[in-house]
Amino acid sequence: MRIDWEEAGWERLGDGLARRRMPGWDETVGVIAGATGVMIVDTGATLRDGADLRRTIRGLLGREVTHVALTHPHFDHVLGTAAFAGVEVFGAAGLADLLRRDRDELRQSAVHHGVDRDAAAEAADLLVSPHHHVHGELTVDLGDRQVLLANVGPGHTAHDMAVLAPGGPGEPEVVFCGDLVEESGEPNAGRDALPAQWPAALDRLLALGGEDAVYVPGHGAVVNARFVRDQRDALATRFGVSPG
Repeated sequence: MRIDWEEAGWERLGDGLARRRMPGWDETVGVIAGATGVMIVDTGATLRDGADLRRTIRGLLGREVTHVALTHPHFDHVLGTAAFAGVEVFGAAGLADLLRRDRDELRQSAVHHGVDRDAAAEAADLLVSPHHHVHGELTVDLGDRQVLLANVGPGHTAHDMAVLAPGGPGEPEVVFCGDLVEESGEPNAGRDALPAQWPAALDRLLALGGEDAVYVPGHGAVVNARFVRDQRDALATRFGVSPG
């Protein structure tokens, strides 16, 4: 039976592949379904977001999320994680320590950007840190689909991870980029960004996906390899980085 992702507010990217642009901060959440496992890529900005996502995915697929992949440590991508109790959580090496150490800063960031104070405190207090630490690349078996997690950063943050999902027959690979790539505006370089290393991270992202992949930004519409290259060049100019 064909899953009607669009009717549920998701954008279909391929067989068993979809993403949702969340209300509020327009952050992307992805889902990758295999024969024996289901991975969600990022979890939203609050516990309520996470719970709604878990319930919606269960309703669409008829089974539970089994894996969580966190692309980077910003509130709108990680604070829903506690809603996925009992699920295996993956992140770039060092992400777990950072989330444990900087919970208060994460809470403050969420409140600063408009999250209800109590909701932000609850999500930060209950936040689940990654159980699995990706240093280079790690393959996760979802049954008939092998998903590649790649520590391609640093760039947008010190702990950027991309997720490469093979498409179905005749479909392109899909790369979930986190906020290394943004389409809806100029990429945000906060205090935790490493601008001098960001263009090289996008080179690694392009090497991961290749010319024909679909690239899913952390915010905005789906893009292609040319867009990622153009954004790499724009970042290099913006930050005065010589081409690698």
